[in-house]
Amino acid sequence: MDNYKEVEGKRVHDHRFGKNTMSTLARCIWVPCPVIIGAGPSGLAVAACLKERGIPSLILEKANCIASLWKLKTYDRLRLHLPKQFCELPFMPFPENFPTYPTKTQFVAYLELYKNSFGLVPVFNKTVVSAEFDDQCGFWRIKTLGLKQEETEYVSQWLIVATGENADEVVPRIDGMDDFGGPILHTSSYKSGLLFLGKDVLVVGCENSGMEVSLDLCNSNARPSLVVRDSVHVLPQEMLGKSTFGLSMWLLKWFPVRLVDRFLLLVSRFMLGDTEKFGLHRPEFGPLELKNRSGKTPVLDVGTLAKIKSGNIKVCLGIKRITHRAVEFVDGKKENFDAIILATGYKSNVPQWLKRKMVCLRRHFQEGGKVNVGCTP
Repeated sequence: MDNYKEVEGKRVHDHRFGKNTMSTLARCIWVPCPVIIGAGPSGLAVAACLKERGIPSLILEKANCIASLWKLKTYDRLRLHLPKQFCELPFMPFPENFPTYPTKTQFVAYLELYKNSFGLVPVFNKTVVSAEFDDQCGFWRIKTLGLKQEETEYVSQWLIVATGENADEVVPRIDGMDDFGGPILHTSSYKSGLLFLGKDVLVVGCENSGMEVSLDLCNSNARPSLVVRDSVHVLPQEMLGKSTFGLSMWLLKWFPVRLVDRFLLLVSRFMLGDTEKFGLHRPEFGPLELKNRSGKTPVLDVGTLAKIKSGNIKVCLGIKRITHRAVEFVDGKKENFDAIILATGYKSNVPQWLKRKMVCLRRHFQEGGKVNVGCTP
């Protein structure tokens, strides 16, 4: 940060900001290059692309490491659900000795290697509390808090938001949760099914994480039940010797979405059977059309469906209420459980701190901004 202009504990009088526009701050830093919020795969990739074009950047990260979601909030058995060639970052493929679906440890090692290869040095432990475009001075003001709640404001012409859609856990409020008397945890805190050996565990949520956690519990000699409240597309991870995702992308080059969806569902029925028989009802729209319409991703089965068919994983309807060590479902059934795992996903936290929308930055570029690298969701 040697090239950054820093002003501590005083007002700023600067033609770029106007007279006395900034009140006394503990620390204010002028950044003459793009500010990237988030040191996950997207943030690292953007910083590398800029660097390849001779443009430096400043990466702000709220955690104490890169890829904090992968490092700190994922279960041990996690692998990439898509083949590695679809997940590599710009300018650097995965090592050749990595399997088709790299493990969590391998993916994190790849990201560390990527960071080091491009000489990226994120500023850690900086939680963005607000980012606002100042129309008067034409700059972004990014306010952060550190580990000791110290305030720092970064001022830059360009802002790049790379925090992804999985920043904060979604934890639903279910009637009676406080009365359960046993552990209720989000999948962000789940590491291994070995901690639940011999226990009855209810997994709430049937997307990729819920299905895979249920499989992990089953393989660890726990007794999982899976809440399937909504319809869901379950597809085999691979079809006809190719990854389902890769095959889908290739087919979309030649055929419309609905025709590709029909093909995927036909092959899935042949390979997996009728999922409706096991309580997994398919949505009205095909998997790709549904993804385009709602963003809901189909489940790529890695063995969970076989456990459901064999009865090792029970499928349950939605929850009506939770009682002491038990759950009552909407169909009137009531079962006892030792623990509940919420596979209820994540959400973006950008609306909490981004105060202005893209229109301000777009207007700035239209009026003569030099480097068009600013972006927000």
